[in-house]
Amino acid sequence: MCSSRKILWSLLLLSVLEVGLGVASIVLGAVGISRVREEHKPLQGDASPVWSGLCFLICGMCGVLCAKKRTGLIMILFSACCICGLIGGILNFQFVRALSRRPDSLRSLHLAAMTIACLGISSCTLSTWLTCRLASSEQQRMFLEREHSLHHSHEMAEKEPCTHGSFEILDNSSNGIPQISYNGNTTSL
Repeated sequence: MCSSRKILWSLLLLSVLEVGLGVASIVLGAVGISRVREEHKPLQGDASPVWSGLCFLICGMCGVLCAKKRTGLIMILFSACCICGLIGGILNFQFVRALSRRPDSLRSLHLAAMTIACLGISSCTLSTWLTCRLASSEQQRMFLEREHSLHHSHEMAEKEPCTHGSFEILDNSSNGIPQISYNGNTTSL
């Protein structure tokens, strides 16, 4: 089982990758739009790399925030951004694939945009999975902290033992059963 630290570093690495993919997709989309405007009127899918790049960029920034602050709300926000990035990447791939079938298409630019979309889709999927693992790990950590805190508070609430000769009567409030200690050996009544 991966430790929480490994999950965090993996999540941070994937988030930085998503930021890079987002910036690259936005740049490719801007270059594609400028080239298309020179040749003919822009079509529906020409700007899709910009929009999916924006989704990847926001997703990556939320992932960096999630790696720093592991609150439940930020994890939910990051998971939602990953799902939006996943949808944006899939739509981008479909639009660019349709554009690449045109006879006057910029094949290398479209191939690069589809490659970045595929990497972004994969990264969003892995990030969503890692966020679920991180949430599970954090939930377990918080449960153990709470359990330790409760155990500590019960220890503080225990009374001093009453001694009667060689017998000690212990009051263990944690389980409600009085116990007797005889020469260090404890038995329940």
